[in-house]
Amino acid sequence: MKTFLTLSILLTLNSFNLFAQWESGVRLSDFPFSSRTSLHNARNIASVGNAVHVVWEDYRFGASGEIYYKRSTDEGVSWGSDMRLTDNFGSSIQVNVAATGQVLHVVWRDSYDGNPEVYYKRSTDGGISWSADTRLTNNSNSTRYPIIAVSGQFVHVAFDDDREGNFEIYYKRSTDEGVSWEAETRMSIDNSHSSFPSIAASGQHVHIVWEDSRNGSNRELYYRRSSDGGINWGAETRLTNDPGKSNFASLASSENNVHVVWNDDRDGNMEIYYKHSIDGGLNWSADSRLTNNPVVSELACVTALDQNVHVVWNDAPGQVEVLYTHSADGGVSWEPQTQLSESSFLSEHSSVSVSDTVVHAVWADFRDGSSYEIYYNRNPTGNVTGIENIGLDFPEEFMLEQNFPNPFNPSTTFKYSIPNSEFVTLKVYDVLGNEVATLVNEEKPAGSYEVKFDAAGLSSGMYFYKLQAGNFVETKKMLLLK
Repeated sequence: MKTFLTLSILLTLNSFNLFAQWESGVRLSDFPFSSRTSLHNARNIASVGNAVHVVWEDYRFGASGEIYYKRSTDEGVSWGSDMRLTDNFGSSIQVNVAATGQVLHVVWRDSYDGNPEVYYKRSTDGGISWSADTRLTNNSNSTRYPIIAVSGQFVHVAFDDDREGNFEIYYKRSTDEGVSWEAETRMSIDNSHSSFPSIAASGQHVHIVWEDSRNGSNRELYYRRSSDGGINWGAETRLTNDPGKSNFASLASSENNVHVVWNDDRDGNMEIYYKHSIDGGLNWSADSRLTNNPVVSELACVTALDQNVHVVWNDAPGQVEVLYTHSADGGVSWEPQTQLSESSFLSEHSSVSVSDTVVHAVWADFRDGSSYEIYYNRNPTGNVTGIENIGLDFPEEFMLEQNFPNPFNPSTTFKYSIPNSEFVTLKVYDVLGNEVATLVNEEKPAGSYEVKFDAAGLSSGMYFYKLQAGNFVETKKMLLLK
């Protein structure tokens, strides 16, 4: 007797969270003094392919912080040793990391020249070795809260600076992967307090958002965009307009989609709000409230890949914990919140990154009772790419053919088409993200293909197949019955 099971291929999988699984938190730092993620809307984690990179400020050698780095080369399953990136008498804090391929970029605030300035260093071999420190700013007043984004060879940095008597937002870029740097550009054009920038880049589009007090005692969010890689900038756009305080914004972009999350107390207590643009920042949606709790919800971080948007933040369902939510349709709808940390005291200052199907989060955690430590969690099946975004042509239905009652001969057929010649990989994973089969791993000319998969060695349950053609990735679920 032969049974055929037909599974529809959906353009978006809002029910995917039923199968997505966050694992238990993993402690990355282990020293009897505090290790902290950055206190502003920084990114302490970056992921590219199988590699995950984490940076933090560490106080194991005294009251002045130093920058430490740790990496995983297997999507967060195992981790290498700590690596100390700074070694000086100043305070090295407020660190950020960005990555593209094997090139890593780190910026931080450092006072070893006597005045707080922005410093930079890079690795061109995936974190094995690092360049010397490069000083990016040089003025007599305070420079704070650097944040970094990268797109190809272009590296973009924003920070706030009070060289003119009040804090303003400045921007600086490199067009050669951090080898050389151009002069700074002032982004905020007012005489009030402008601070806590966030930056994102996708192709030639660069986006900066910050909090600004030009409209009175309550702070609002302002935004600027560049469509030529940071050479020219559009006018300032006010993104929020409410009687409460809007601050600590975090920004992400993917192609023409731009996403912003921030703290807002317009409702009487601090909540996380969100808005997005689908045309590269020209027009913006209305504000959307992501949290609705009687306690403080704050310090969100957002990342995005295609139509998938991921947000983490601090919340207090009991103690202060790290919470997460996900949208699979570009921010139109959101799945229920998930608690990532399991602390008896404080878990805070989280950041999030995504690569392929895996979502990564990192934060500072006080669960061990004597000091903050760095904790990490991952969801190996937590990102789904909408098929309409990648130019791959799947059949309307996917046929999973299996033989019953013989459990040793389930035959599965995958069909796909590619419009151009591409290097194609087709792999099968279990629900924990473990690879169980590689079906295709070669250059393919344009055309339609059919691949047979013998799943005799697999147990019944949920699996996932991932098809990658060039830079485009498609992941779908597959139910295997025996």
